[in-house]
Amino acid sequence: MATPLTAARLIAALKAEGVQVVEVGDWRDHNRNHKGPWGPVHGVMIHHTVTRGSARTVELCRRGYSGLPGPLCHGVITKDGRVHLIGYGRANHAGSGDGDVLRAVIAEEALPPDNEQNTDGNRHFYGFECENLGDGEDPWPAAQLEAIEKVGAALARAHGWNERSVIGHLEWQPGKVDPRGFTMNSMRARIAARLDDNNPQQQQEDDVALTDDDIRKLATRDGIFKAPRDAADYNPDPDHPGHWWAFGTHVVGTTSKVRAMEKRLAAMDRKLDQLTDLLQQLANKEK
Repeated sequence: MATPLTAARLIAALKAEGVQVVEVGDWRDHNRNHKGPWGPVHGVMIHHTVTRGSARTVELCRRGYSGLPGPLCHGVITKDGRVHLIGYGRANHAGSGDGDVLRAVIAEEALPPDNEQNTDGNRHFYGFECENLGDGEDPWPAAQLEAIEKVGAALARAHGWNERSVIGHLEWQPGKVDPRGFTMNSMRARIAARLDDNNPQQQQEDDVALTDDDIRKLATRDGIFKAPRDAADYNPDPDHPGHWWAFGTHVVGTTSKVRAMEKRLAAMDRKLDQLTDLLQQLANKEK
């Protein structure tokens, strides 16, 4: 779980993993943020498009259609293995899904059956649409499967997640079948193997420095660090504001507790000094 990567850090993470990135139009500012929150993010969701033709597929996912405005994902993975970035922020890709699945993704545990639609997935998942008819017969080229693997590994590596944070749409929302033509278990195995390797391209990349905006978000934004369970307003539901504290809240709370302990220790030291003096006086009287 984490605050979403900035657009700059997102593209840097993908390129560091060896992804062929194509930036499409104003992708950094193309989103549905006016319709709901974006973040905290907990994983990556893979889809298929039910379309043919790379250019048409990318444009459809970028613009959307009358019943579902774009962007319909953050990136489109075409059959040649290129990843076309079309949006950054909230995107119309995941829809409502099973809260139990989200909790399993957060805990990086085996996924339960998806039998409810009670949780906003657009808020919590990066989404990647893959060019494929989804009929079980349209082939998945090796370059495309490798790109899916690299995308999943790149985002997992950037956030410190494992392969269980990468799921398919069919594992999130009842009735969905995508991606069809390969199994998500096989893809997660590929991602796990990649994460276990020391990726030389990753090692050669310079570290991406935090921007002032990143630091402000870490210090002030809820949805990044869990609240302590003994907090008065703590709520176990990750979608409830009481589940999270801002980093600044943690720092202030910790500082207050440390200062209170210092005062108690100082008071105890004074009492010990008084007790020592009293014992010394008693010892002198006995002499």
